[in-house]
Amino acid sequence: MRVNGELRDLAHRLEPGDRVSAVAIDSPDGLDILRHSTAHVLAQAVQSLHPQATLGIGPPVTDGFYYDFGVDSPFTVDDFGPLQKAMERIIRQGQRFQRRVVTEAEARAELADEPYKLELIGLKGGVGDSSDGESVEVGGAELTIYDNVDAKTGEVYWKDLCRGPHLPSTRMIGNGWALTRVAAAYWRGSEKNPQLQRIYGTAWASKDALREHQSRLEEAAKRDHRKLGAELDLFSFPTEIGSGMSVWHPRGGIVRLEMEQHAMRRNREAGYSYVYTPHITKSALFEQSGHLTNYADSMFPPMTLDVVHDEAGEVVSPGQDYYLKPMNCPFHILIYRERPRSYRELPLRYSEFGAVYRNEHSGALHGLTRVRGLTMDDAHLFVRPDQLEVEVASTLELVLSMLRDFGLTDFYLELSTRDDVKDKWLGDDEMWQTTTEALRRVAVASGLELVDDPGGAAFYGPKISVQARDAIGRTWQLSTVQIDPNLPERFDLEYTAPDGSRQRPIMIHRALLGSMERFFAILLEHYAGAFPAWLAPEQVVGIPVAEEFADYLTDVIDQLRARGVRAHVDDSDDRMPKKIRTHTKAKVPYLLIAGEDDRAQGAVSFRFRDGTQLNGVPVADAIERITGAIERRSQEL
Repeated sequence: MRVNGELRDLAHRLEPGDRVSAVAIDSPDGLDILRHSTAHVLAQAVQSLHPQATLGIGPPVTDGFYYDFGVDSPFTVDDFGPLQKAMERIIRQGQRFQRRVVTEAEARAELADEPYKLELIGLKGGVGDSSDGESVEVGGAELTIYDNVDAKTGEVYWKDLCRGPHLPSTRMIGNGWALTRVAAAYWRGSEKNPQLQRIYGTAWASKDALREHQSRLEEAAKRDHRKLGAELDLFSFPTEIGSGMSVWHPRGGIVRLEMEQHAMRRNREAGYSYVYTPHITKSALFEQSGHLTNYADSMFPPMTLDVVHDEAGEVVSPGQDYYLKPMNCPFHILIYRERPRSYRELPLRYSEFGAVYRNEHSGALHGLTRVRGLTMDDAHLFVRPDQLEVEVASTLELVLSMLRDFGLTDFYLELSTRDDVKDKWLGDDEMWQTTTEALRRVAVASGLELVDDPGGAAFYGPKISVQARDAIGRTWQLSTVQIDPNLPERFDLEYTAPDGSRQRPIMIHRALLGSMERFFAILLEHYAGAFPAWLAPEQVVGIPVAEEFADYLTDVIDQLRARGVRAHVDDSDDRMPKKIRTHTKAKVPYLLIAGEDDRAQGAVSFRFRDGTQLNGVPVADAIERITGAIERRSQEL
């Protein structure tokens, strides 16, 4: 239940005046509690089979949970059988999760054999909502231990340092859970710490919900962009280049180029000017912008250049530190600052496909969705305060329209604001309140569902992010619109107002698609590799029934090529059925087949990706059908 807004165990003692609301097990809060309770059962099972295992943390995560253990030998999936049987016994026993408050001294005495828990005890009250998951253990106003006890006798079977809350009983976990995989993980996410063994699992409110989740995972595996990228010859990650660095093959390059050209067209129509900026810069630029203070962990180490030596080899000038850029915004600021600006010039909108570099941990890299070298579909707008809300609204409208162009139509918005940790944020309270409320009004006016994300803002200002659901229901964070009054202050940006006074503009950071790499991966999985015709690497392949019809079909293909269609005739020695299989597997939108009847009638036959066929279509009609679908960016063939 929630008591006065706080999640509490059902056993929590209520006081007069408390405001109480129920938490259903299949609600987001309920699933988190179910999954965290299942993580405790997993840890209990591990220590029953491996008494020397020490406990890390076991938080709920998206669609599941994990628990980290210190063990001598790594776990494998072969350990799952005995562990699942042990977990089933604990669940059937109906052990109660029983909360008790302890002092720090009591906690240290009880957990003396748990070195990782002892480290967490010292964090009491200071963790907050840590992304590393420590907040499931400590971080509240008091230390608590949860005992797993016999419901009849009160005997304590097992215990764990934990904030809670938990289910009343292990029996409520039911049978909608499974262990999924094992991995290695550094304690508290730092490579300087010991490496622990992590066991992942998933838990749902029912067996049916578990099966639905497993079906989604099976479908997601079929759509994995890394698998499709190799099968369709789109991109690769050569080991010679390094982790997180992709190369794009010709077929993938075609899709990416179509994406970029369409985005550029939409930007031009919306009044954006295109700019180019270098990949590296002196450290002073990122010192002034605040990135070296707030973002240094994600930046590559500096390169020292321009060192000058004398004839004896002694350093005369120490040179300068240069950094690969993780962001484009400071460069666009310098373009704005190059000359005086008038209020009549605003809003100024600069757009760039800017390559940036981020020093992601190797364990976080994942295909094209998490890379070290990426290209941002980036833009920065400089506006007067009186233009801010209108410009944010038009920017959000452009973002949503663009995503619909690419076939994504199911959205909600997330409003990321600051939390109460003062030293994380630039700017004063009034600025944050004003800009946050402006974003909220725009988001509400859009009519889309709005979800709050406290603490998720950039260090310089609040933001709206568009969350889009793909074809199999997964949610992806895509475009962002961020308000930033701080960088104009740091760089002393000005414009001349109508009265001749010098005024400060406000910046809007905007990414239409985010990174091109990540958006490409999302689209590839959304379409399962079967891109709509306008994006497909190859749009039409001609397949003659026999060699004698190749010249006839070549003339049709030439007409399509003259209209800008990516097409060719397959004149290989393969038989027609094999050609159809080959190009259907390559997910070509249109296969045009021609035999004697087609030639006699001046027609072609269509073979579509789903195996359906349309025969005897006059050539002129076939060309218009194909070019029309491409020009309209139709989702249908």
